[in-house]
Amino acid sequence: MSLPKILIVDDDESSRQLLSEVLEANGYEVGAVEDGTAARAELSRDGGYRIVVADLRMPKETGLELLRNLRQQNSNYEIILMSSFISSNEREVAQELGAHALLEKPFRLTELLEVVAELANKKTMSITK
Repeated sequence: MSLPKILIVDDDESSRQLLSEVLEANGYEVGAVEDGTAARAELSRDGGYRIVVADLRMPKETGLELLRNLRQQNSNYEIILMSSFISSNEREVAQELGAHALLEKPFRLTELLEVVAELANKKTMSITK
């Protein structure tokens, strides 16, 4: 079974690099961009992505705005949102828009791997150095 391609969307470069490295070390093909606007451009350019992992708070287009725009386009991407603080209103809107998971930073990388593996129907995972 081939693993899904994942797009990381985060305005923090070190976060993008860390998440990309961990996911790639677990066999996923990964792309990374800095905000929701760049994410939509990348998703339009490359139709191979299945999972989007996006920060909630970013310049130009937030994670919620990205989620809303993707849902308006009737896209079937599996969306994982993450943030250091997720308000109850943001949580509610994300769930209404069909976010598949909300991860509150700091989260364990194994949490992300578990959610991604569940979405990918992958059974095993590990964090490698």
